[in-house]
Amino acid sequence: MTLSLAGRTASPAPQPVPVRIGGFGGADGLAEYLSDECIDVLVDATHPYAATISANAAKAVAESGARLLALRRPPWEKVSGDLWNEVDTLAEAVQVLGDEARRVFLALGRKDLVPFLHAPQHDYLIRSVDPVDPPLALPRAKYITGRGPFTEEHDGALMAAHHIEVVIAKNSGGDATYGKIVAARALGIEVIMLRRPVLPDVTSVGSVEDAVRWLDHLPAPKTKRGV
Repeated sequence: MTLSLAGRTASPAPQPVPVRIGGFGGADGLAEYLSDECIDVLVDATHPYAATISANAAKAVAESGARLLALRRPPWEKVSGDLWNEVDTLAEAVQVLGDEARRVFLALGRKDLVPFLHAPQHDYLIRSVDPVDPPLALPRAKYITGRGPFTEEHDGALMAAHHIEVVIAKNSGGDATYGKIVAARALGIEVIMLRRPVLPDVTSVGSVEDAVRWLDHLPAPKTKRGV
């Protein structure tokens, strides 16, 4: 078993299996890797918003003959008390913020921040796993780093301390970052929620446990790949 990381996080968490870091060179490069390494099964456990990687995975298995399973966490569902404004793009999120200055909590990846340069009037609190370096050309931006899970209590206190008026987030699903959504609900804070992109229609499961069960029930390959 090999775990492949994109390399976007400077200090990834330790893992109990061999790890490779970096891209493959698109779908063709990934297909070549799967064939060269005689990989029987590819588990696409990327972030729900990594649409390009998921598309490449679907193309690569078609070329290489490997099996594909997508691990996709169910998205969060809006419940009573949530003040969600759902958008399809971050550019749309910027428009929804409006022209009047607001206190905004950006709980996004570092590569998702550029669209907000077009709205410098707001006060931004920006949280990321790694530092945003160089800082954005925004006159009123504060930066914090942290790796989830984040509790409702933690994120509620953070929002209250910074007088946050709106949260901008991706619908990542799972428990690790749901604290900000629960906290926003409790505080009556608007959430501008980025909808998930359309992903390839492949066999998928919603949890690691289901993925393990799926793997356990796979029949043994009739012939050894690469022979």
